[in-house]
Amino acid sequence: MAIIPEVDCVMKKTLIVLIFCLGIPLLTGVKFVPIISSPLFSDDHDSRTTMVTQKQFVSTATFSAIGDILLHSQVYQDAEKEDGSYSFTSMLEHVAPYLGESDITFANQETMIGGKELGLSSYPSFNSPVEIAENLQSAGIDIAGVANNHTLDRGEKAVQAGLAHYDRIGLPYVGAYKNEIDANTSRIIGANGIDFGFLSYTYGTNGIPVPAGKEYLVNIISFEKMRRDIENIRKEADVTVVSMHWGVEYERLPNEEQKKLASFAAAQGADIIIGHHPHVLQPIEWIEQKNGRKSLVIYSLGNFLSGQKGLYKNIGGIFSLSVTKNETGRTQNITIHSPRFLPTIVTNQNGADFKVLPLREVDLIRNDEILSHMYQWLKK
Repeated sequence: MAIIPEVDCVMKKTLIVLIFCLGIPLLTGVKFVPIISSPLFSDDHDSRTTMVTQKQFVSTATFSAIGDILLHSQVYQDAEKEDGSYSFTSMLEHVAPYLGESDITFANQETMIGGKELGLSSYPSFNSPVEIAENLQSAGIDIAGVANNHTLDRGEKAVQAGLAHYDRIGLPYVGAYKNEIDANTSRIIGANGIDFGFLSYTYGTNGIPVPAGKEYLVNIISFEKMRRDIENIRKEADVTVVSMHWGVEYERLPNEEQKKLASFAAAQGADIIIGHHPHVLQPIEWIEQKNGRKSLVIYSLGNFLSGQKGLYKNIGGIFSLSVTKNETGRTQNITIHSPRFLPTIVTNQNGADFKVLPLREVDLIRNDEILSHMYQWLKK
């Protein structure tokens, strides 16, 4: 039996699926490379070489992440249709091809999607249309992070309504949960024989207390919880992705607390750390352990779609990387490599016709400045 996360006859970028195909094991996206070793066996009468062949399995998957989906009233009003439903498709159509390029793409859905039945609302207490989830999914998003300072804006009712909608459309979420069972269910997504495990945390909830006994409603940053969660998910996943809602708004460089948390997560075994909350971009950096193991962190992905005003608040991007798994016998090696970044910008015409565009199509000079800012620590 072969583990086949992606084949032509099933949906792209799916959870692990087990199938038989004419009794022949198939593994899409995996190279088979014979490795030859030659131990010598000899005695007084004979000397011969026995060839022992081990197969080397080499597979590669790509991962991307985007920043804050922060739906202010002017954004969802622009998305409203004549029948009272909402569509954000036109806002995302210019970047959807890039979102769909990677095997797995993560988005930070910063506003809870309680739906219009609860009454839509904007800053400072957000509640958003459910349609954004389908539109993101159609554009290429495979999992939504929902642990942030706005998770509890409209209370438990909005959280439960939003999570139920994610379940209905089959879009995995991480960082806020329906109950303890949901919270203890690992978020694992497979691509090309590589399993990615997801965790998500926030620094707080804007002073709104988490209901006693319902800590599962949102993951609050805790060193002990992070240590335990990372340890557990590493038992199931090849790659551990940790989303952190942290930092100071509108600061273009991370503070010491962010660096401390990133170093801690990396030391526990996080492979990829993606940051949110500052609403502006912060650089990418490698974190290397004494044993040579390296983790990759992007301190802030900025705003991907929002109604915030100001140049750097309108700029976000698509952070991408590649992961290669090399298996020989019982030995497995995971390599994170080839980080890259596509800057994006939110445009609008007097508060209408919102669109997310590749920045290079709007302002090539600013695009180069942003790339220099994001890569500045990768050059060291």
